[in-house]
Amino acid sequence: MGRWIEIVGLVAGVTLPLFNIPLILRILKRKSAEDFSISWAVGVWVCILLMTPQALRSQDLAFRAYGIVNIIFFSAVAFLVLKYHGRR
Repeated sequence: MGRWIEIVGLVAGVTLPLFNIPLILRILKRKSAEDFSISWAVGVWVCILLMTPQALRSQDLAFRAYGIVNIIFFSAVAFLVLKYHGRR
């Protein structure tokens, strides 16, 4: 049972950040991020950035995978919010 929980955690850890893809595509399609707060995007990104070193050091494969995938996809979200905020 322990191995099964590890596999489910790993799959969930990699899958969760992928839900940023529709958000990324929405911003790109509209070429606007006006409905997103810059402070929210930067605040979440800074927290993820500060958590990443611990995720990389962790023995827990699910947490490590989540940390890596999350920093990649949320960095894209934060970049696009900063790029497209206030544009129309």
